[in-house]
Amino acid sequence: MIDEKCYKTYLTSLLDGKRSKCRDIVQKLLDEKIDLKRLYTDLFQRSMYRVGKLWENNRITVAKEHLATSITESLLSLAYPSIFAGERIGKKVVISCAANEFHQIGGKLVADIFELNGWDGYFLGANSPVEDTARFIHETQPDVVGFSLSILSNLDHLKQAIEAVRSDFPNMDLLIGGQAFRWGGIDTIKQYAGTEYIQSLDDLEKMISGM
Repeated sequence: MIDEKCYKTYLTSLLDGKRSKCRDIVQKLLDEKIDLKRLYTDLFQRSMYRVGKLWENNRITVAKEHLATSITESLLSLAYPSIFAGERIGKKVVISCAANEFHQIGGKLVADIFELNGWDGYFLGANSPVEDTARFIHETQPDVVGFSLSILSNLDHLKQAIEAVRSDFPNMDLLIGGQAFRWGGIDTIKQYAGTEYIQSLDDLEKMISGM
């Protein structure tokens, strides 16, 4: 459990760009055997949602938002020895950001949650071209494909990616998520059969447990 004092100290350090302080907090939690799912949801996800909100309201600059994101991405590696130590279950997931989408940390968190549940997660990163993503899916033959969208204006790029996967893999389970859908677009996604919108990491965890 991450208490409110710990979270606020971490968030303040994150916004101040104090990488070493943030690292110390995360390492201490890991040393205390924090549940990794809670680390991801109650610290990483929660703090980045707050950073995004502050940026949207012009309370922090783009530079500060990028710095907070960079620090968070670097801290994920601290949990990897524990995440990858678990037993593999023989399932694969490909997670990608839509073309022209440069916010990749949400996709990274999703891929890590799959890894934590024993899947082999392939995260393709930001701004992944549709053709290359489709080719990689052909090569790896995953059980599930997921797309992340942070900016609603990139919705058409996401639709192109979904349609490309559906063309070659009509029965592929598709997961869609990202902060863009706070502003709309969910009805568009629901038009594609077999495509599920995942609102949070907790929702993702529940979905994975039922697969």
